[in-house]
Parts: sequence; structure tokens; C-alpha cells
Amino acid sequence: MQTTFTPEQLRDPVMARSNDVLRTCVHCGFCTATCPTYQVLGDELDSPRGRIYLIKDMLEKGLPADAKTVLHIDRCLSCLACMTTCPSGVHYMHLVDHAREYIEQTYKRPLFERVLRWTLARILPYPTRFRVALLGAKIGRPFAFLMPDARLKAMLAMAPKVIPPVSRNDDPQVFPAQGTRKMRVALMTGCAQRALNTDINDATIRLLTRLGCDVVIAEGQGCCGALTHHMGKTAESHATASKNIRAWTREMQGEGLDAIVINTSGCGTTVKDYGHMFAGHALSQEAAAVAAIARDVSEVLMQLDLPEGVMGHRVAYHAACSLQHGQKIKTYPKDLLKRAGFKVVEPADSHLCCGSAGTYNLMQPEISGQLKARKVETLEATRPDIIAAGNIGCMMQIGSGTDVPIVHTVELLDWATGGPRPPALDADGKRAVPVPILR
Repeated sequence: MQTTFTPEQLRDPVMARSNDVLRTCVHCGFCTATCPTYQVLGDELDSPRGRIYLIKDMLEKGLPADAKTVLHIDRCLSCLACMTTCPSGVHYMHLVDHAREYIEQTYKRPLFERVLRWTLARILPYPTRFRVALLGAKIGRPFAFLMPDARLKAMLAMAPKVIPPVSRNDDPQVFPAQGTRKMRVALMTGCAQRALNTDINDATIRLLTRLGCDVVIAEGQGCCGALTHHMGKTAESHATASKNIRAWTREMQGEGLDAIVINTSGCGTTVKDYGHMFAGHALSQEAAAVAAIARDVSEVLMQLDLPEGVMGHRVAYHAACSLQHGQKIKTYPKDLLKRAGFKVVEPADSHLCCGSAGTYNLMQPEISGQLKARKVETLEATRPDIIAAGNIGCMMQIGSGTDVPIVHTVELLDWATGGPRPPALDADGKRAVPVPILR
């Protein structure tokens, strides 16, 4: 693609990076075949290729973003399926993130949207605030029909039936390895996950220590910054991400870390991109060092001696977009589940997004609902006992549309290697799951 940025514009390293990305695109259109919003809406401007044209025009002109461009960029899930499909290697993630930052800086949204986005940015990344908000949503859910906007209804609907108590395992501390220590790792405890589902971190700690890891919960860590980063709120995302970088750097400079383990794949994609996010920043070296040892939990488990199991349940594996497209991890979770003895099945169109995508299900509930219905249909068609996933957003999204229990992959692996039965398998309103079947 030809571009016409001025030399002055290209002196900005962020603009220069976007220019490089734009010039990589050859207009082939392969991306339209795997773009969920294009499949749902059928509009070229709601495909990666269409959005690339809009972004190019917006950035080259250097004028404030217009409503049409904002509409189509807002509809992007950032699922990154286009990056998996693209034969030219267009780094769409960096381009759309720059576009969102530009929009945030130059476009004045309607008052309701500004308030909504401001509220989400100040609640979701903070577990205590989020817990309070979830309690309020739970109380207000019976009155959802009174809400004048679909986005408000979606926010009330997201509250789980049971808000779990705070897990003290998320407090700063070190969990020693059982037996001989093989690795020393830091566990990212996250933000929204700590309010929505404390079982995931608890299971991760049990599993890693059982397999020979010292697990460090670093003091001062918090949200990875993804939620605000994808809203274009760069200052806020950098502020929260900086806390993580400093917290993990202290551990790296102390006793050292073999890996930073992340069990929410949306966070993992962002942390692995810290080197790019903080280029030219005072923390650039530390950010790059953190990104270099950031690992999805499945990557670390593949390095450890996970024992073979004899479970027998039929598990439908949902591949989170941030894991399969963002981090290019496609087989590890399935390999681990099979090693533990589960019968793993995959749904049709497993490359397509479930519609969660961070705050997308709250900001674009109609499109998100269509994608959820499609994903649930394909998962249920495999006739599973359990659905497994590696991202809390996907779990909440899919779980709200099916009576098949959905749990994190590490919960099943923890159960298969001596841990407790995942509580979600016995949750009220969900299909009963049988005890393990010995082969």
C-alpha cells in the first residue's frame, strides 16, 4: 500500500511504525474471510482491509477522527484473526492500537459514551472496585428492562450469580515448590479475574507448586493495562503496566525469575508486547526484559513433567483469540489436556471470536451477542461434558449462554493431578459432570 505521510509526520516513531505496517498491506483481502465482524455485518469497512483504509486516511490527513471512522474502529474486536490469516505479515494489532489512541486524543465522543468509557476504565482494572460494581449489578439485574441503553443492560447481565470471596492466595507471598525446585516463577494475579473467579489463580498455584515451581506473588502488581490500552487511554494503560514492570523487575533482580506466568491470555498478549508499548520510555529496557520471560501458563506447563492422567471426560476446547492469534499458541493446551487423560474435541470455526474481547461485550452488545450465539452453538454441537478455555473473558461470555460447565484449562489439569474438583462443575444451573472415568 502506498502512503503519503510527510517527513515531519514520520519523525514521530509511532507514526513511522504505523506507516511501516500500512505499507506491508497488499490489499489481498484474505483477512475478510476470517474477520468475525465482516461475517456478521457484511460491510467492507468492518473488515481489516476496510479499517486499514480508514486508518490510513485518518492518520495521513492528521485531522481529528470523524464519526464514520470511529464507528468502524470501535466495532473491531482486536481478535487478531486477520494477523493469523495475512500472508504479508501486516501487524494489524499495533496499527489499530495507534488508531484508537489517535481517536481518543482527537475525537469528542457523545457525553454518554465518554462517561461510560471513563467508568469502565476506573472500575474493571481494580478488583475491589469491580467487586462492588458486580454486587450493584447483581442487585440491579431484575430491573434491567428499565435500562434505556443495551450497553447498560449488558453491564447488569455480566454479574455472576455468585461473587467469590477474596482469595488470600492473591496477596504478595511465595508458595514453595513441592519436592525439588525446578523453576522460580512469578504469577500474574490480574484484575478482573480476581473479582470474577478466584478458582483459577488458586488452581494455578497448586498445579505449579506440585510440579516443582516456587510461585511468587510479587508485591505491587496489578492490571496489565490491556483494558485501557485497547480503549486508546495510553497514559492510564502505561501507569498500570509500569507497576507490573517495576514489581517483576524487583523479583528478577533479586532471586531471579525463570518466567512470568500468565493464566489470562488477553493479559498475556499485552504483557508480551510491553517491549513495543514502552519503546522510548524510561522503562524500555525493563519492559523488554519482562516481555522476554512472559509466558502463558500452558507454555510453562509444557516444560514441566505433567504426569499422564486417566480422566475420561469429553472436553470441548475453546481457543481464545488472544492465545491462538495474539500469542500463536494453538496446541499446548490441547496437548496438556490429552496428557491428563481428557478426550479433547474442537468446535467448528474454532478460529472465530466468541465476542467477549475485553470490554467489547459491554460496548458492542448486539454484535457480541451474535458471536456468542454462534460460538455456543458450535461448542454444544461437540456434545461435551465440559468446556475448557484459557481466558476469563471467554469463560464469562460463553458460560452465560450454555448450561455446559466451563472451566479454565489449569483447573482441569490441577484436578487430574491430585487437586480438588473444579467448583464450576457442580455449580447450580449447570449440567452435572460425572466423576472421572478410569480407562
